[in-house]
Amino acid sequence: MGKCIQWLNGLSTRPSLEAAVKEVVGKIKQSLSGTPDLGIVFISAAYGSEYPRLVPLILEALPIKVIIGCDGGGVVGMESPDRAKEVEQNPALSLTVAYLPEIEIKPFHIRVQDIPDLDSPPDYWINLIGVPPQKEPEFILFSDPFASKINDLLAGLDFAYSTSTKVGGLASSGMVGAVHGLFYHTPHTGSHLYREGTIGVALSGNISFDTIVAQGCRPIGEPYQVTKQERNIILELGELESLGREIRPRAPLQLLRELVQGLNESDRILAQNSLFIGIVRNEFKLQLKAGDFLIRNVLGVDPRSGAIAIGDRIRSGQRIQFHLRDAQTSAEDLDNLLKDYTVQNEDKSEPVGTLIFSCLGRGQGLYHQPNFDSHLFERYFPNICLSGFFCNGEIGPVNGQTFLHGYTSVFCIIRTS
Repeated sequence: MGKCIQWLNGLSTRPSLEAAVKEVVGKIKQSLSGTPDLGIVFISAAYGSEYPRLVPLILEALPIKVIIGCDGGGVVGMESPDRAKEVEQNPALSLTVAYLPEIEIKPFHIRVQDIPDLDSPPDYWINLIGVPPQKEPEFILFSDPFASKINDLLAGLDFAYSTSTKVGGLASSGMVGAVHGLFYHTPHTGSHLYREGTIGVALSGNISFDTIVAQGCRPIGEPYQVTKQERNIILELGELESLGREIRPRAPLQLLRELVQGLNESDRILAQNSLFIGIVRNEFKLQLKAGDFLIRNVLGVDPRSGAIAIGDRIRSGQRIQFHLRDAQTSAEDLDNLLKDYTVQNEDKSEPVGTLIFSCLGRGQGLYHQPNFDSHLFERYFPNICLSGFFCNGEIGPVNGQTFLHGYTSVFCIIRTS
């Protein structure tokens, strides 16, 4: 086999966990040429009572050096060698294995109490992971859905590993009251089923991650500049063409009402339930397009003051723009991002595999048809192994900074570097 990476997946929808493990391992063994260095497993909540048995069953059927994974509200895997399938609200097990010659794999489990203070020096974060930044590792991360300080963790990893890509998601069963699981196995620690914290791997060597972060929104109106704020509350906005003139900044809610009144009827209806704020990430970029915004929820408004609360901290001077989301917009956004990516990266090596981390709010609930994101991806990348899960929050970069997203599909395209 030489020194070539292998990235393989098996998917099963059998209701018996033993039968599901047997099926996915059987599919993988048909093409596997060596002992897998890494396994990534996603499982639906239908097997929730049997989570402790999952990793031992896999290892009994197929020795794998390191295993990470979690449960998902939906599971994505390869239905056939050239076709991916998104399984929602039904039993499903997806196992991806990778043979990674000359690539260093550093697994880790981080408890909330282990996360350093954001004022800590980079060495604290480097010691937490155990990989020097000079190795430029690429990260895959899975956290429990109630993980506190997850944003601090992402900010700290960006601080210590500024050139590294971080992708992943928060576990999600898709069922109210279900118990979540983070699956973790290494040769040194054995197998563990964690209920909290963050697990992951840092991959160093001849491997690189490219990302497509599809937030599925389109802007409406014009950009504004935040002129007064308090933490996550926007108190005043200035119209950009008015800045520098003797014109008083206005209440955000007043500007929003005027904007909505000028929309067509379908967009006015959409604005009642699918309104978001896009925060411009590159302060120097003038011509804005999809991918230039970090999309955040509108949490509420104060009719008296006209203030708007959003799902992230904001600071004075940042530019924002109101956004809408629907199925058509989401589809067009992903299609445009995929098209741009293929044009910009046509000279790169062929991908060896892809991971997808998609929000529970997408899938059939958004598109009213199955497999939409996966099959759209396959139009641009046929015959590439695709696996992943539906998350309670998606981890991926926007303009070089890593964020926890919502309503997003994050594609991680794995290549040799």
